[in-house]
Amino acid sequence: MLELAADLLERTRSLTPFVTATVTGVAGSAPRQPGSSLVVDADGAVLGNVSGGCVDAAVHEVCQEMLAGDHRPRSLRFGYTDADAIGVGLTCGGTIELLLRHHDPATEPELEPALVAAAEGETVAVATIVRGPRRYQGRRIVVRPGRPVAGTLGDALLDRVAEAQATDLLHAGRTGTVEIGVADSYCQEPMTLLVESSARAPRLLVFGAIDHAAALARLGAFLGYRVTVCDARATFATPERFPDAEVVVEWPHRYLGSQAEAGLLDRRTVVCVLTHDPRFDLPLLTAALRMPVAYVGAMGSRRTHEERLNRLRDAGLSDHELGRLHSPIGLDLGARTPQETALSIVAEIVASRHGGSGVPLSTGVPIHRGVVHHDVIHRSVPSPRPLTHSS
Repeated sequence: MLELAADLLERTRSLTPFVTATVTGVAGSAPRQPGSSLVVDADGAVLGNVSGGCVDAAVHEVCQEMLAGDHRPRSLRFGYTDADAIGVGLTCGGTIELLLRHHDPATEPELEPALVAAAEGETVAVATIVRGPRRYQGRRIVVRPGRPVAGTLGDALLDRVAEAQATDLLHAGRTGTVEIGVADSYCQEPMTLLVESSARAPRLLVFGAIDHAAALARLGAFLGYRVTVCDARATFATPERFPDAEVVVEWPHRYLGSQAEAGLLDRRTVVCVLTHDPRFDLPLLTAALRMPVAYVGAMGSRRTHEERLNRLRDAGLSDHELGRLHSPIGLDLGARTPQETALSIVAEIVASRHGGSGVPLSTGVPIHRGVVHHDVIHRSVPSPRPLTHSS
C-alpha cells in the first residue's frame, strides 16, 4: 500500500473508499514480493499490480465485489497447477497469498498521516495482522520513529510487540511478514504480521570525482539511491560535473566518519571507492570495511587490488573484513566507457543486495528469487569475473 502512497493520498483526502489487495506471502517463483499492492477505488480506478498481469484481473473482480458489498478482510491464494494452465494462475510457477482490505478514509484517521509520511519520503511503517484469530485480522498500527503509535491491533500487549517488530524492519528498510503470538506467551494462536515499510532512500556514497563517478551517480539516482560524490579536490568536485548527486569537498575518510557519527549510514548504504589512490583509499577503506554497510567496492587493476589488500592487512584489517571488499569493483560485462563501467558496478550492487549470481538467466538460474535480506552483504554467491580496471 505504501508504494502507492501519493495516489492513495488523493483518495484519502477526497474520502473515496478503496480496496487494497496486498501480497502477504510468496513461495517459489513469483513476480512480486510482500508489500506489493493492487488498489481499486470506488470510482473504478485501478492502481498497481500483484502479479505482473496473470492474476490481476481475477483480483480486480474480488476487489469490486468488496466495494459493492461485504467489507470484511479476506484472503486469496494463487498458484500454478495443470488446471490453472488454462484458467487463472501464476504462469511463473510460484504461489502468492493476498490480503484484501476495504478502506473508508472517513473512519480511518490514522491512514492519511501514514500516506503523507510515505509520499514525502519520511520513515513510516504500517503493521497489519494478515493471519490469525478472525477478530484481529485486518487490524493495523502505524509506526513512525519518535511519535506515538497510531491505531491499535485490539490488545495493548500485542500493540507493543508489533511496534517492536515493525521498528526492526523499518530500520532495515524492509517490507515483510513476521510470525508472532504463541512464542511470546500472550496468545493461544499464532498470528502473522505484515509490515509495510517506507524508509528514506538508501545512500550511495561515491568517492572520487572522476567521469566514472558521474555515470555511477546518474544510474544510482535512477535506482532510487540518494547519491553523494565526495572528493578532497575542489577543482574536480563541483555540482556542475555531478548534477545527479550531492557534492562534498572533504577528505573521504573524514566525511565517511562524520556521516557514521551522525547516524546517517545504515545497513542499506553503498560505498564505492573510485579514486585508486592510496592516500584516499587506505584510510577510507579501513573505516568502511568495519562499518555495518551493505556494500563496499573499490576500483583498480588486479595489481592495485593485491597491493591494496597488503596495505589493509598491515593496517590491521582481518580476513573477514577484507572478504567484504568487492574489488576490482563491478561484474564482467566487457565494459569500456564510463557509462558501461557504471552499469557493471550497479549490476554487482543489485546482485549483492538480492543474492543474485550475476550469470545469464539462460543458464537456468531462477528468474524470480525469494526475498533475501542481509544485515551486511558479503560476497557469498558465485559471480562471473569481476572487472579488471587499468591503473
